[in-house]
Amino acid sequence: MFRLTTLALALGVSSSALADPLSTILKDGTVSGNVDLRYENVAQDNALDDANAFTVRTRIAFKTGAYEGWSALVEMEDNRIVLGQGDYSVPPTGYQTGVHSVIADPEHTELDQGFIQYTGDAITFKLGRQVIVHDGQRHIGHVGWRHDRQTFDGASVVFQAESGLKAQYQFIDQRNRIFAEAADIDSEDHLFHLSYPTTVGNLSAYRYMLKTATSTTNGIDTTGVRLAGKQAHGENTFMYQLEFAQQKNTSGETNIESHYTLVELGYNVNGITAKVGYELLGSDDGAGAFASPLATLHKFNGWSDQFLGTPAEGLMDVYAVVAGKVLGGNWLLKYHDFSADEATSTVDDLGTELNVQYVKKVSNTTKIGVKYANYEAGDIKFDTDKLWVWANVSF
Repeated sequence: MFRLTTLALALGVSSSALADPLSTILKDGTVSGNVDLRYENVAQDNALDDANAFTVRTRIAFKTGAYEGWSALVEMEDNRIVLGQGDYSVPPTGYQTGVHSVIADPEHTELDQGFIQYTGDAITFKLGRQVIVHDGQRHIGHVGWRHDRQTFDGASVVFQAESGLKAQYQFIDQRNRIFAEAADIDSEDHLFHLSYPTTVGNLSAYRYMLKTATSTTNGIDTTGVRLAGKQAHGENTFMYQLEFAQQKNTSGETNIESHYTLVELGYNVNGITAKVGYELLGSDDGAGAFASPLATLHKFNGWSDQFLGTPAEGLMDVYAVVAGKVLGGNWLLKYHDFSADEATSTVDDLGTELNVQYVKKVSNTTKIGVKYANYEAGDIKFDTDKLWVWANVSF
Protein backbone atom coordinates (compact mmCIF):
# COMPACT_ATOMS: atom_id res chain seq x y z
CA MET A 1 0.00 0.00 0.00
CA PHE A 2 1.28 3.49 -0.86
CA ARG A 3 2.62 5.24 2.23
CA LEU A 4 2.51 8.97 2.96
CA THR A 5 5.72 8.60 4.96
CA THR A 6 7.59 7.30 1.91
CA LEU A 7 6.24 10.20 -0.14
CA ALA A 8 7.31 12.70 2.52
CA LEU A 9 10.87 11.44 2.65
CA ALA A 10 11.08 11.25 -1.14
CA LEU A 11 9.87 14.82 -1.47
CA GLY A 12 12.37 15.89 1.16
CA VAL A 13 15.24 14.36 -0.80
CA SER A 14 14.18 15.61 -4.22
CA SER A 15 13.54 19.18 -3.08
CA SER A 16 16.80 19.28 -1.14
CA ALA A 17 18.68 18.05 -4.18
CA LEU A 18 17.98 21.31 -5.97
CA ALA A 19 21.50 22.40 -4.98
CA ASP A 20 22.08 25.40 -2.75
CA PRO A 21 19.24 24.68 -0.29
CA LEU A 22 20.94 21.43 0.70
CA SER A 23 23.98 23.08 2.24
CA THR A 24 21.76 25.60 4.04
CA ILE A 25 19.47 23.09 5.71
CA LEU A 26 22.32 20.77 6.69
CA LYS A 27 24.54 23.55 8.07
CA ASP A 28 21.71 24.86 10.26
CA GLY A 29 20.51 21.39 11.31
CA THR A 30 20.48 20.13 14.88
CA VAL A 31 20.89 16.71 16.46
CA SER A 32 19.01 15.74 19.63
CA GLY A 33 18.40 12.57 21.55
CA ASN A 34 16.87 10.91 24.56
CA VAL A 35 17.80 7.75 26.48
CA ASP A 36 15.40 6.09 28.92
CA LEU A 37 16.70 3.28 31.15
CA ARG A 38 13.85 1.55 33.00
CA TYR A 39 13.07 -1.42 35.22
CA GLU A 40 9.45 -2.61 35.34
CA ASN A 41 7.90 -5.36 37.45
CA VAL A 42 4.34 -6.71 37.10
CA ALA A 43 2.71 -9.14 39.55
CA GLN A 44 -0.86 -10.34 38.97
CA ASP A 45 -3.09 -12.68 40.92
CA ASN A 46 -3.56 -15.05 37.97
CA ALA A 47 -1.83 -18.01 36.32
CA LEU A 48 0.83 -15.92 34.56
CA ASP A 49 4.36 -15.68 35.92
CA ASP A 50 5.45 -12.29 37.26
CA ALA A 51 7.08 -10.08 34.65
CA ASN A 52 10.42 -8.29 34.89
CA ALA A 53 11.80 -5.98 32.21
CA PHE A 54 15.05 -4.02 32.26
CA THR A 55 15.18 -2.06 29.02
CA VAL A 56 16.89 0.94 27.46
CA ARG A 57 15.11 3.01 24.83
CA THR A 58 17.11 5.42 22.66
CA ARG A 59 15.86 8.11 20.28
CA ILE A 60 18.12 10.16 18.03
CA ALA A 61 16.77 12.90 15.79
CA PHE A 62 18.17 15.17 13.11
CA LYS A 63 16.19 18.32 12.33
CA THR A 64 17.28 20.32 9.32
CA GLY A 65 17.49 24.05 9.20
CA ALA A 66 14.71 25.91 7.40
CA TYR A 67 14.91 27.08 3.77
CA GLU A 68 12.13 29.40 2.63
CA GLY A 69 9.89 27.86 5.29
CA TRP A 70 10.72 24.22 4.45
CA SER A 71 12.43 21.83 6.85
CA ALA A 72 12.54 18.12 7.66
CA LEU A 73 13.06 15.81 10.60
CA VAL A 74 14.24 12.21 10.83
CA GLU A 75 14.13 10.41 14.19
CA MET A 76 15.12 6.80 14.88
CA GLU A 77 14.02 4.79 17.91
CA ASP A 78 15.53 1.64 19.44
CA ASN A 79 14.63 -0.47 22.49
CA ARG A 80 16.81 -3.26 23.92
CA ILE A 81 16.64 -5.66 26.84
CA VAL A 82 19.48 -5.05 29.32
CA LEU A 83 21.42 -7.75 31.21
CA GLY A 84 19.07 -10.47 29.97
CA GLN A 85 16.17 -9.15 32.07
CA GLY A 86 13.42 -9.90 29.55
CA ASP A 87 11.00 -12.12 31.46
CA TYR A 88 7.80 -10.58 30.14
CA SER A 89 5.24 -11.06 27.38
CA VAL A 90 4.35 -8.91 24.38
CA PRO A 91 1.44 -10.85 22.80
CA PRO A 92 1.08 -8.87 19.53
CA THR A 93 4.71 -9.62 18.66
CA GLY A 94 4.56 -13.25 19.83
CA TYR A 95 7.24 -12.67 22.46
CA GLN A 96 6.70 -15.19 25.31
CA THR A 97 2.94 -14.97 24.87
CA GLY A 98 0.98 -16.54 27.71
CA VAL A 99 4.04 -17.11 29.92
CA HIS A 100 4.54 -13.86 31.83
CA SER A 101 2.41 -10.82 32.51
CA VAL A 102 2.45 -8.22 29.74
CA ILE A 103 4.96 -5.38 29.55
CA ALA A 104 4.39 -3.56 26.27
CA ASP A 105 8.01 -2.72 25.45
CA PRO A 106 9.15 -4.98 22.57
CA GLU A 107 12.71 -4.93 21.32
CA HIS A 108 12.70 -2.97 18.08
CA THR A 109 14.50 -0.51 15.84
CA GLU A 110 12.35 1.69 13.64
CA LEU A 111 11.66 5.12 12.23
CA ASP A 112 9.87 7.02 14.99
CA GLN A 113 9.31 10.22 13.01
CA GLY A 114 10.16 11.23 9.47
CA PHE A 115 8.47 14.21 7.86
CA ILE A 116 8.86 17.35 5.81
CA GLN A 117 7.32 20.57 7.07
CA TYR A 118 6.42 23.99 5.74
CA THR A 119 5.91 26.88 8.16
CA GLY A 120 4.43 30.17 6.96
CA ASP A 121 3.06 33.21 8.78
CA ALA A 122 -0.01 31.42 10.14
CA ILE A 123 0.09 27.96 8.53
CA THR A 124 2.14 24.87 9.34
CA PHE A 125 1.94 21.87 7.00
CA LYS A 126 3.52 18.53 7.83
CA LEU A 127 3.68 15.37 5.71
CA GLY A 128 5.01 12.01 6.89
CA ARG A 129 5.39 10.05 10.12
CA GLN A 130 4.70 12.32 13.08
CA VAL A 131 3.54 12.68 16.66
CA ILE A 132 -0.02 14.04 16.96
CA VAL A 133 -1.41 15.21 20.31
CA HIS A 134 -4.71 16.94 21.06
CA ASP A 135 -5.70 18.49 24.39
CA GLY A 136 -4.83 16.22 27.33
CA GLN A 137 -4.36 13.15 25.06
CA ARG A 138 -7.66 11.59 26.17
CA HIS A 139 -8.60 10.91 22.56
CA ILE A 140 -5.45 11.53 20.48
CA GLY A 141 -1.99 10.99 21.96
CA HIS A 142 1.52 9.53 21.62
CA VAL A 143 1.46 6.91 24.43
CA GLY A 144 4.84 8.32 25.41
CA TRP A 145 5.18 6.22 28.56
CA ARG A 146 5.84 3.10 26.48
CA HIS A 147 9.23 2.69 24.82
CA ASP A 148 7.74 2.39 21.34
CA ARG A 149 5.54 5.46 21.38
CA GLN A 150 2.57 5.85 19.08
CA THR A 151 3.05 7.90 15.91
CA PHE A 152 1.00 8.38 12.75
CA ASP A 153 1.68 8.38 9.01
CA GLY A 154 -0.26 11.21 7.45
CA ALA A 155 -0.66 14.88 6.68
CA SER A 156 -1.28 17.70 9.14
CA VAL A 157 -2.36 21.32 8.63
CA VAL A 158 -2.39 23.81 11.51
CA PHE A 159 -3.68 27.40 11.28
CA GLN A 160 -2.72 29.72 14.13
CA ALA A 161 -4.44 33.13 14.10
CA GLU A 162 -3.16 36.19 15.95
CA SER A 163 -6.37 36.16 17.99
CA GLY A 164 -5.32 32.82 19.50
CA LEU A 165 -7.72 30.73 17.44
CA LYS A 166 -6.04 27.48 16.41
CA ALA A 167 -7.54 25.18 13.77
CA GLN A 168 -6.09 21.74 13.01
CA TYR A 169 -6.79 19.00 10.52
CA GLN A 170 -4.95 15.69 10.28
CA PHE A 171 -5.39 12.80 7.88
CA ILE A 172 -3.90 9.48 9.04
CA ASP A 173 -3.35 6.52 6.74
CA GLN A 174 -1.41 4.36 9.22
CA ARG A 175 -1.44 4.13 13.00
CA ASN A 176 2.00 3.09 14.23
CA ARG A 177 1.16 1.51 17.55
CA ILE A 178 3.33 0.55 20.53
CA PHE A 179 4.21 -3.01 19.45
CA ALA A 180 6.96 -2.33 16.88
CA GLU A 181 5.40 -3.16 13.49
CA ALA A 182 3.39 -6.16 14.73
CA ALA A 183 0.13 -4.28 15.32
CA ASP A 184 0.29 -1.24 13.05
CA ILE A 185 -3.07 -0.46 11.46
CA ASP A 186 -3.90 0.89 8.02
CA SER A 187 -6.51 3.58 8.47
CA GLU A 188 -8.47 6.45 6.93
CA ASP A 189 -8.74 8.76 9.94
CA HIS A 190 -9.82 12.41 9.83
CA LEU A 191 -9.14 14.62 12.88
CA PHE A 192 -10.66 18.10 13.23
CA HIS A 193 -9.77 20.28 16.21
CA LEU A 194 -10.47 23.93 17.13
CA SER A 195 -9.21 25.74 20.22
CA TYR A 196 -9.48 29.29 21.51
CA PRO A 197 -8.10 30.91 24.69
CA THR A 198 -10.82 32.65 26.70
CA THR A 199 -10.77 34.51 30.02
CA VAL A 200 -11.99 31.36 31.79
CA GLY A 201 -9.68 28.86 30.09
CA ASN A 202 -8.85 27.16 26.83
CA LEU A 203 -12.01 26.18 24.98
CA SER A 204 -11.77 23.45 22.35
CA ALA A 205 -14.11 21.55 20.07
CA TYR A 206 -13.31 18.44 18.08
CA ARG A 207 -14.56 15.78 15.73
CA TYR A 208 -12.56 12.59 15.26
CA MET A 209 -13.65 10.26 12.44
CA LEU A 210 -11.69 7.01 12.78
CA LYS A 211 -11.85 4.18 10.29
CA THR A 212 -9.59 1.20 9.72
CA ALA A 213 -8.86 0.25 6.11
CA THR A 214 -9.92 -3.38 6.57
CA SER A 215 -13.60 -2.71 5.91
CA THR A 216 -15.89 -0.07 4.45
CA THR A 217 -18.46 -0.37 7.22
CA ASN A 218 -16.48 0.31 10.39
CA GLY A 219 -15.95 3.63 12.06
CA ILE A 220 -15.74 5.49 15.38
CA ASP A 221 -17.02 9.08 15.18
CA THR A 222 -16.51 11.27 18.26
CA THR A 223 -17.68 14.86 18.68
CA GLY A 224 -16.95 16.86 21.80
CA VAL A 225 -16.18 20.11 23.62
CA ARG A 226 -13.68 20.81 26.40
CA LEU A 227 -12.83 23.68 28.75
CA ALA A 228 -9.62 23.66 30.80
CA GLY A 229 -8.40 26.56 32.86
CA LYS A 230 -7.31 28.04 36.16
CA GLN A 231 -8.02 31.19 38.15
CA ALA A 232 -5.91 32.95 40.76
CA HIS A 233 -7.45 33.10 44.23
CA GLY A 234 -5.16 35.35 46.20
CA GLU A 235 -1.83 33.53 46.37
CA ASN A 236 -3.56 30.25 45.56
CA THR A 237 -4.97 28.80 42.34
CA PHE A 238 -8.29 27.19 41.45
CA MET A 239 -8.19 24.86 38.41
CA TYR A 240 -10.76 22.93 36.43
CA GLN A 241 -11.42 20.68 33.45
CA LEU A 242 -14.84 20.07 31.91
CA GLU A 243 -15.44 17.88 28.86
CA PHE A 244 -18.33 16.17 27.13
CA ALA A 245 -18.36 14.05 23.96
CA GLN A 246 -20.76 11.84 22.04
CA GLN A 247 -19.70 8.83 20.01
CA LYS A 248 -21.10 6.54 17.34
CA ASN A 249 -19.24 3.26 16.89
CA THR A 250 -20.02 1.01 13.93
CA SER A 251 -16.93 -1.19 14.25
CA GLY A 252 -18.63 -4.22 15.76
CA GLU A 253 -21.66 -6.32 15.00
CA THR A 254 -23.85 -3.87 16.92
CA ASN A 255 -23.83 -0.09 16.42
CA ILE A 256 -22.94 1.61 19.72
CA GLU A 257 -23.95 5.12 20.77
CA SER A 258 -22.29 6.39 23.95
CA HIS A 259 -21.01 9.51 25.64
CA TYR A 260 -18.01 10.76 27.63
CA THR A 261 -18.04 13.13 30.60
CA LEU A 262 -15.18 14.64 32.60
CA VAL A 263 -15.46 16.99 35.58
CA GLU A 264 -12.24 17.77 37.46
CA LEU A 265 -11.73 20.47 40.09
CA GLY A 266 -8.49 21.33 41.84
CA TYR A 267 -6.92 23.80 44.23
CA ASN A 268 -3.29 24.72 44.89
CA VAL A 269 -2.32 26.15 48.26
CA ASN A 270 1.17 26.55 49.72
CA GLY A 271 2.66 24.36 46.99
CA ILE A 272 0.23 21.47 47.53
CA THR A 273 -2.27 20.65 44.77
CA ALA A 274 -5.43 18.65 45.49
CA LYS A 275 -7.89 17.52 42.82
CA VAL A 276 -11.07 15.51 42.67
CA GLY A 277 -12.52 14.18 39.45
CA TYR A 278 -15.33 12.25 37.83
CA GLU A 279 -14.76 10.56 34.47
CA LEU A 280 -17.44 8.54 32.70
CA LEU A 281 -16.99 6.37 29.63
CA GLY A 282 -20.63 5.61 29.03
CA SER A 283 -22.27 2.33 28.04
CA ASP A 284 -24.99 1.73 25.47
CA ASP A 285 -27.24 -0.46 27.65
CA GLY A 286 -24.41 -2.94 28.14
CA ALA A 287 -23.96 -3.64 24.43
CA GLY A 288 -20.70 -1.66 24.23
CA ALA A 289 -19.09 1.47 25.59
CA PHE A 290 -17.17 4.65 24.75
CA ALA A 291 -13.81 3.88 23.11
CA SER A 292 -10.67 5.99 22.61
CA PRO A 293 -8.29 3.78 20.60
CA LEU A 294 -5.81 6.57 19.75
CA ALA A 295 -5.49 7.95 23.30
CA THR A 296 -2.54 7.88 25.67
CA LEU A 297 -4.52 5.44 27.80
CA HIS A 298 -1.82 4.89 30.44
CA LYS A 299 -2.46 8.45 31.61
CA PHE A 300 -6.09 7.71 32.52
CA ASN A 301 -7.99 5.26 34.74
CA GLY A 302 -4.97 4.02 36.68
CA TRP A 303 -1.37 3.22 35.80
CA SER A 304 -1.90 -0.53 36.10
CA ASP A 305 -3.63 -0.30 32.69
CA GLN A 306 -6.67 -2.39 33.57
CA PHE A 307 -9.01 -0.42 31.32
CA LEU A 308 -7.13 0.02 28.04
CA GLY A 309 -10.36 -1.29 26.56
CA THR A 310 -13.59 -0.03 28.12
CA PRO A 311 -15.83 -2.81 29.51
CA ALA A 312 -19.16 -3.19 27.72
CA GLU A 313 -20.85 -2.05 30.94
CA GLY A 314 -18.95 1.27 30.71
CA LEU A 315 -16.56 2.77 33.23
CA MET A 316 -17.14 5.31 35.98
CA ASP A 317 -13.92 6.59 37.57
CA VAL A 318 -14.16 8.75 40.69
CA TYR A 319 -10.68 9.85 41.71
CA ALA A 320 -8.68 12.10 44.03
CA VAL A 321 -5.13 13.45 43.57
CA VAL A 322 -2.68 15.13 45.95
CA ALA A 323 0.69 16.37 44.68
CA GLY A 324 3.56 18.54 45.86
CA LYS A 325 7.33 18.89 46.18
CA VAL A 326 9.85 17.39 48.61
CA LEU A 327 13.65 17.06 48.55
CA GLY A 328 13.81 18.87 45.22
CA GLY A 329 11.45 16.46 43.48
CA ASN A 330 7.75 16.11 42.68
CA TRP A 331 5.54 13.59 44.49
CA LEU A 332 2.01 12.48 43.63
CA LEU A 333 -0.68 10.26 45.15
CA LYS A 334 -3.81 9.29 43.23
CA TYR A 335 -6.72 7.07 44.21
CA HIS A 336 -9.36 5.65 41.82
CA ASP A 337 -12.73 4.06 42.60
CA PHE A 338 -14.08 2.25 39.54
CA SER A 339 -17.61 1.11 38.87
CA ALA A 340 -19.81 0.19 35.90
CA ASP A 341 -21.97 2.76 34.14
CA GLU A 342 -24.61 0.12 33.29
CA ALA A 343 -24.38 -2.41 36.12
CA THR A 344 -25.51 -6.00 35.66
CA SER A 345 -26.19 -8.76 38.17
CA THR A 346 -22.55 -9.88 37.89
CA VAL A 347 -20.63 -6.69 36.97
CA ASP A 348 -20.88 -3.53 39.05
CA ASP A 349 -17.80 -3.03 41.23
CA LEU A 350 -14.77 -2.61 38.94
CA GLY A 351 -12.20 -2.24 41.71
CA THR A 352 -9.96 0.44 43.17
CA GLU A 353 -6.42 1.59 42.46
CA LEU A 354 -3.69 3.52 44.26
CA ASN A 355 -0.95 5.29 42.27
CA VAL A 356 2.23 6.74 43.81
CA GLN A 357 5.02 8.61 42.00
CA TYR A 358 8.20 10.56 42.75
CA VAL A 359 10.28 12.29 40.03
CA LYS A 360 13.44 14.32 40.61
CA LYS A 361 15.46 16.40 38.17
CA VAL A 362 19.13 15.82 39.02
CA SER A 363 20.56 18.01 36.24
CA ASN A 364 19.41 20.06 33.27
CA THR A 365 19.36 16.90 31.16
CA THR A 366 18.67 14.07 33.61
CA LYS A 367 15.60 12.92 35.57
CA ILE A 368 15.13 9.91 37.81
CA GLY A 369 11.83 8.51 39.01
CA VAL A 370 9.92 5.73 40.69
CA LYS A 371 6.22 4.94 40.54
CA TYR A 372 3.91 2.22 41.79
CA ALA A 373 0.39 1.06 40.99
CA ASN A 374 -1.75 -1.22 43.17
CA TYR A 375 -5.05 -2.39 41.67
CA GLU A 376 -7.55 -4.33 43.80
CA ALA A 377 -10.03 -6.13 41.58
CA GLY A 378 -13.80 -6.01 41.88
CA ASP A 379 -16.23 -8.15 39.92
CA ILE A 380 -13.78 -8.54 37.01
CA LYS A 381 -9.99 -8.43 36.44
CA PHE A 382 -7.21 -9.60 38.81
CA ASP A 383 -5.34 -7.93 41.65
CA THR A 384 -2.28 -6.30 40.11
CA ASP A 385 0.90 -4.58 41.34
CA LYS A 386 3.26 -2.68 39.06
CA LEU A 387 6.55 -0.98 39.90
CA TRP A 388 8.78 1.22 37.73
CA VAL A 389 12.21 2.73 38.41
CA TRP A 390 13.84 4.80 35.68
CA ALA A 391 16.46 7.35 34.64
CA ASN A 392 16.01 9.61 31.61
CA VAL A 393 18.73 11.61 29.87
CA SER A 394 18.21 14.12 27.05
CA PHE A 395 20.81 15.75 24.84
